[in-house]
Amino acid sequence: MKGFVDAPNYFIELLEEGTTLDNVIDNHVYEQNMAEKNAFVVADLGALMRQHVLWKTTMPLVRPFYPVSCNSSPVVIEVLSALGVGFVCANKAETTLVLDHDVPPENIILSGVCKQLSLIKHAAKTGINYLVCENEAELRKIARAHPEAKLLLQVSTDAQVEEASVTIGCSLKSCRHLLEMAKDLSVNVVGVTFQVPASCRDPQAYTHALSDARCIFDMAKELGFDMKILDIGGGFSGSEFQLKQVHSIVRPLLEAYFPSASEVSVIAEPGNFFVFSSTLAVNVIGKKAVYRDLHSSTHDELTPNGAPEFVYYMNDGVYGSFMGKLFGNVITTPSVHKLSLTLDEPVFSSSLWGPSCDPLDQVVEHCLLPELAVGDWLIFSNMGASSHEGPATISDTDQPPVYYTISTDDWFEMQEGQAPSTNHWACE
Repeated sequence: MKGFVDAPNYFIELLEEGTTLDNVIDNHVYEQNMAEKNAFVVADLGALMRQHVLWKTTMPLVRPFYPVSCNSSPVVIEVLSALGVGFVCANKAETTLVLDHDVPPENIILSGVCKQLSLIKHAAKTGINYLVCENEAELRKIARAHPEAKLLLQVSTDAQVEEASVTIGCSLKSCRHLLEMAKDLSVNVVGVTFQVPASCRDPQAYTHALSDARCIFDMAKELGFDMKILDIGGGFSGSEFQLKQVHSIVRPLLEAYFPSASEVSVIAEPGNFFVFSSTLAVNVIGKKAVYRDLHSSTHDELTPNGAPEFVYYMNDGVYGSFMGKLFGNVITTPSVHKLSLTLDEPVFSSSLWGPSCDPLDQVVEHCLLPELAVGDWLIFSNMGASSHEGPATISDTDQPPVYYTISTDDWFEMQEGQAPSTNHWACE
């Protein structure tokens, strides 16, 4: 299979017909109960493939480039590279990982608005020419260290500014100055990139962003640049409904501003979209009851009168698999893996914490759960991105093991499928 290394450092469990992911989770819970009760992850590679099919059928004219920082598991990189997906890398470790999987350098974009000079030199040495730039200082560094670079101008959007505390990207007003400076420095600018957060509910966000992009393309043309790449960012949550909703908004705008005759290649950065479906199982290692005033505003109506609120401590937290919480991700209420659980069992107001006793290590502030005992298991769904994003601050030995699974049907389909060519962009 194209893109797969000869000796992968992971094990994939083939699921026979009738075997479900719940069965796999049950088996590993049983194994851990007999051992150290460590947290673990179950990842379905078939779901990754199905998300790719969904993307190709819904957004056929938009090529996906996967942000490696979302989930840098080698098996994810291998499968996506085999499917012809490009990659967005933010540091040397990520570029090395992707290049080691035989991804052509022309299918890699080096992101980051403030890159170290050594990283820019590394990109030049390895043939990674597509770099993101948003400011004058960065432009001067790139001109000095990587004269062959092909820049994507990072432009801010109203939606991104409203959500983030720090503005990423240059304003429309400052673009002309950067383009003129790039011209003076003999640096080639080949496209525009912007970000609209997946949480954005304003249908006008893409209208404004694509209108601005069109203006920048026109500015660039006046200055002699021939822009051919438009990156519409990573605002894709993973749901089919949201993907189709974005497509219904973006398609007519692309037809108006960047028709096929313009020969502009449109790309996007779906990260969470591909890997959100992994399941994390954690063990309850501590518990305490907190009794509050019955008239307190925090009392939950579903909690029996006079009942305590429970604080549970788990063997994984925000300094491990829930690191996404520190980056603003919302962790949803888990399900309880408890064979003795009955449908009419009462629920109690609960909060979930990691093992560090750090005030920041709160995973879920409030949820309703039946009373748990130390040793019970909680199951968190859709943790593929949340549990692997952000900087690698913990060692591999501290990370929960990942058990990769795939049905036999999906496995044979993956082995027999021909990956699309990844050697050239449509714009080149």
